[in-house]
Amino acid sequence: MAQLTRRRLLAGMGATTATAASAAVLTQAPAHAVPFAVEGTSGSADLGPVVVTPSDRRYQDLVIRGYNRRFTASPDSVRVVGTTQQVVDAVNAAVRSGKKVVVRSGGHCLENFVDAADNKIIIDMVAMRRIAFDTSKNAFCVETGATLGEIYRTLYYGWGVTIPGGSCPTVGAGGHFTGGGFGVRSRQHGLVADHIHAVEVVVVDSAGQAKAVVATRDASDPNNDLWWAHTGGGGGNFGIVTRFWLRSKNATGTDPGTLLPKPPGALMNASLAWKWSDMTKDSFRKLFANFGAWHEQNSAPGAPGAAVFSALTAPRVERGTLTLFAQVDPTVDGNPALLDSFVKYVTDGVVAPASSTKSGSLPWLTTTLNVPTEAAQFGISGPLRSKSKGALLKKSYSADQVGQIYDHLTDPAYGYSAAMLSLLSYGGAINSVAPKDTATFHRSSVIAASFTAYWDNAADDAKHDAWLRGLYGTVYASTGGVPTPDANNEGSYINWPDRDFTDPKLNTSGVPWYTLFYGDNYSRLKTIKAKWDPKNVFSHALSVQAS
Repeated sequence: MAQLTRRRLLAGMGATTATAASAAVLTQAPAHAVPFAVEGTSGSADLGPVVVTPSDRRYQDLVIRGYNRRFTASPDSVRVVGTTQQVVDAVNAAVRSGKKVVVRSGGHCLENFVDAADNKIIIDMVAMRRIAFDTSKNAFCVETGATLGEIYRTLYYGWGVTIPGGSCPTVGAGGHFTGGGFGVRSRQHGLVADHIHAVEVVVVDSAGQAKAVVATRDASDPNNDLWWAHTGGGGGNFGIVTRFWLRSKNATGTDPGTLLPKPPGALMNASLAWKWSDMTKDSFRKLFANFGAWHEQNSAPGAPGAAVFSALTAPRVERGTLTLFAQVDPTVDGNPALLDSFVKYVTDGVVAPASSTKSGSLPWLTTTLNVPTEAAQFGISGPLRSKSKGALLKKSYSADQVGQIYDHLTDPAYGYSAAMLSLLSYGGAINSVAPKDTATFHRSSVIAASFTAYWDNAADDAKHDAWLRGLYGTVYASTGGVPTPDANNEGSYINWPDRDFTDPKLNTSGVPWYTLFYGDNYSRLKTIKAKWDPKNVFSHALSVQAS
């Protein structure tokens, strides 16, 4: 049966949690405690600071927390922190020692921003995962070590609300939120970044002194630029985010149950699968054309079709099947019929036969928290290794591009099953926000494309990289090997970081990596970087550079 896996929606992946914020130093804790315990939520003012060095038995567990095991750090120490002040102290110690410092939230960065060889101190936010309602800010306070699963569970059981984040429950808030935060509910409610009211960040001034500051959405806040930088400016750029405050932009009143989006009343899934042995190139082209055309016609803000989220996944031919997954809230009048019409539209004229199933009403939270991992789906038993590349599409791929995708997926020379292209629903409420209102510039796309390979043998790294780069480069051959912004493409999503964009052999477009990820917003991000991280304490392979 076709289904959405945690990694099928790669939007759950983020970069490091580093970021910066406003001049008002935060001195008080959230006004409300979480109303009941959440499994794994162990943030405590009494914890830490814990300094773990290579001789400590805890060291190996901390350095292998990263999702992509192609990259494993060997820092001089890992600092497990429990409070914002402990983060300030750890950063000050790193600056005094001259050692490069980075931060880890959930550990799901796709590149080696945290695990690079020159990173000597890792500040680990694993213990800072409290989730509470703060009456002083009339917003939900979420520490950056909290995972999406914990956030969904606590917001829902505590106040009946949610955020439109990614589908992987183990992703940490830090990198996910600062990179924008795209998920299954984003077509209806926008990105997570669109709901950030304020951030607390540990920054380092020109004298080399660390401090915690808070920046808010309020236009009169003198540090509003730092709030803006964290609404899609990516992690690892300005400082270390310790807390977010979440409240929808147009929310009013003081009832917490009205300040963030409501989750679906239930979920209804449609799942289709085609055997590769039945899928001709013509049927493959038709399927992709239909999927793209439907999204071009049904992704305007407020459009009825924005109620549908879908994923079309074409794995390698060795996998045996191609799948289409679609989901709606069946408790909303008209949505079950909308789901049926979507399936009918996308499958119209596709000669290859499909097996299909349609669920009844499923409970939202349980269904959301029990999405299978890609490793389980593909039978990968060893530590997961991966390479991912992304793109945002304003229009569907051309018939020539889809034909090239078919050829690459069926080429017997590669002969490996755990590699794929997935097309994910985008647009809707995401595109209701002006490009410069937040740091997330991409507000015109209707589809997010994810190119991914998974494996577990280090000796195969080059093989899988080469195949994925070959597929991606062929699809974007006419635009220099990358999704150069034009009438059809809008660049890529920073939470799917790709260092290949910096390689002139792989990106021959003449368009720099930062334009692909940040569009016209990069110049403002550079100015903010110069102001809030003047000594460039926080940096990585794709970090914002000061102007």
